[in-house]
Amino acid sequence: MAAPFSSRTEPMQPQHAIDNGPPAIEADGLTKVFGGLTAVADLNFQVFPGEIFGLVGPDGAGKSTALRMLATIMDPSSGSARIAGCDVGKEAAQVKEHLAYMSQKFGLYQDLSVQENIDFYADLYGVPRKGRKARIEELLDFSHMRPFTQRRAGNLSGGMKQKLQLICALIHTPKVLLLDEPTNGVDPLSRRDFWRILHKLRQEKVAILLTTAYLDEAERCDRVGLIDRGRIVAIGTPREIKELMQGRILTIRSSQARKILSLLKGRLPTLSANVFGDTVHLVCRDIRETEDQARSLIREAGLAYDQIQEAHPSLEDVFVSVLDRDAEASAGAEQEQNTFFSADRTGAAGDIAVQVEHLTRRFDSFLAVDDISFQVQRGEIFGFLGPNGAGKSTTIRMLCGLLRPSMGNGTVAGFDVMTEAEEIKLNIGYMSQKFSLYEDLTVEENINFYGGIYGLNGRQLDGRRDWALRMAGLVEHRTSITSVLSGGWKQRLALACAILHEPPIIFLDEPTSGVDPLSRRRFWDLIYSMADQGITVFVTTHYMEEAEYCDRIALIYGGKMIATGSPLELKTRAMHDEIIDLRCPDPQALIQPLRLLAGVRDAALFGSGLHIVTADAEIAKAEIDRFLQEQGIAGVTMETILPSMEDVFVSLIEEVDRQNSGIDQPGGRP
Repeated sequence: MAAPFSSRTEPMQPQHAIDNGPPAIEADGLTKVFGGLTAVADLNFQVFPGEIFGLVGPDGAGKSTALRMLATIMDPSSGSARIAGCDVGKEAAQVKEHLAYMSQKFGLYQDLSVQENIDFYADLYGVPRKGRKARIEELLDFSHMRPFTQRRAGNLSGGMKQKLQLICALIHTPKVLLLDEPTNGVDPLSRRDFWRILHKLRQEKVAILLTTAYLDEAERCDRVGLIDRGRIVAIGTPREIKELMQGRILTIRSSQARKILSLLKGRLPTLSANVFGDTVHLVCRDIRETEDQARSLIREAGLAYDQIQEAHPSLEDVFVSVLDRDAEASAGAEQEQNTFFSADRTGAAGDIAVQVEHLTRRFDSFLAVDDISFQVQRGEIFGFLGPNGAGKSTTIRMLCGLLRPSMGNGTVAGFDVMTEAEEIKLNIGYMSQKFSLYEDLTVEENINFYGGIYGLNGRQLDGRRDWALRMAGLVEHRTSITSVLSGGWKQRLALACAILHEPPIIFLDEPTSGVDPLSRRRFWDLIYSMADQGITVFVTTHYMEEAEYCDRIALIYGGKMIATGSPLELKTRAMHDEIIDLRCPDPQALIQPLRLLAGVRDAALFGSGLHIVTADAEIAKAEIDRFLQEQGIAGVTMETILPSMEDVFVSLIEEVDRQNSGIDQPGGRP
């Protein structure tokens, strides 16, 4: 078991790291103090050549500050660090020669084109002309950015900017690569390709240190450091970290999951209870006792469920179990769950909140949205998914009255998207990925500002301000400058500001991008409460687990709607492939060989294992078994499973690509 680890304890090291020589990254008592705040406290860890090390923790834990000190952007208050043997405090120039660093802020030149940005960074890193073109083309292909090389960086979507910044960071092959939440806002297809590039760099003995808010990505790291309030809590392999889980997990899958959660919450001896899409997660100490009581209560209430069983903990489960705190903020949100609106402005259940027919938007010769049609019911959580550049943001801008459609028609809250844009703006809430808050204003000043925009004043504004502070858990921080808030607090504040005027419909554009799992789970509790009151929630996300939480989902690709339905409908009806979950000691090494087998469409990393995509699971399993025996590979388990939403997302998009190219063959993506 990986015991909680004092900052002076030697971290556990993987065997491959020991074989690769001295550490490429060393932190020894690294500390950073801002005034009276200790952001990073006595950090001690090592990262070796050819190792991927994940640093994970809640918002404000000190992850970005630690990376900035290692990148020589910020001087430590005390302690020391070395990059490729060079001291970050005394040999900054030498450190930069061995280092590539990608921050959360876009280090791009907005007025330069994609190609010009890449060329600039290639010159900056001294990439030789010989071989440069091939390297750039490889990166453009992996990121699917080749069609946009002449577009100005300032005109790219947030996700596309993130991918361009990845290209610029990887344009040369450094000894050390520091990545601060590199896949925020990046779709699942590009995330898979990004990890393929990381593992290629790992084979070239690059030491990689990354922070991430996606805990399934942390499962792919060789080792993980769990950081909280500036201190390392534990270091170990993902398997060792999972042994820190407090309690065991009982899952209940049901189409009535939210009703079951409401029924069981507070009536069972659980450590925590949450709902994730169609599944209730109960963390408990006695699995049998909890299961017996849950079955009895559900039966008495006349509710139905498909499956009840124990589940293995994920890293996200461990993260929440070890670090679930901030009770004040949680309590504030809990108290406000049933008081989002002071009056019923949501309309009758079953009414249509959003309806579009043949909606189209063209920019000169570029067709961004191509003849899409759909409906959203009042009180529904509607997920709008698609890869970067698929047309999601353009569609939302049309629905919010910010962009006039080229063709088609539609209504939002009963107002016409063609002729009543101003009325639409007054009857919706909108929360963008960047939260749209004024960083230099206090929490209370931001609320007052948005209240004024929406025409609130006097007692009405006073009442909604008090509600917003309680809902966001920020009563004690009402005079704090917004810039000092953690991502989770900013998220709740942004939501409160977006619905101050009690709109019947709210649009959430990637609302949890870069937010830690604790804040993400609490945020979705708020969304469920809004939907239960009849508020319509229209949400875009690149985090596929969140898609499971939606009542219905629409998938857009290349400007066209390619699938719509509930998560279960998409998994069982729209998804034509089968998925094999394969667990093995070194999944990355098996990806390419497995992709070449007959019957295997694709193989990709999924958490700490692989998901094999196939038209016939039994045939593929036989082929995989034969290959494993021939290679003498042991310690492998295989199971045919219900696809995840990420599997559905990737499979449907690749099916469209195969149809468009006239190719239907095994081997997956290049």
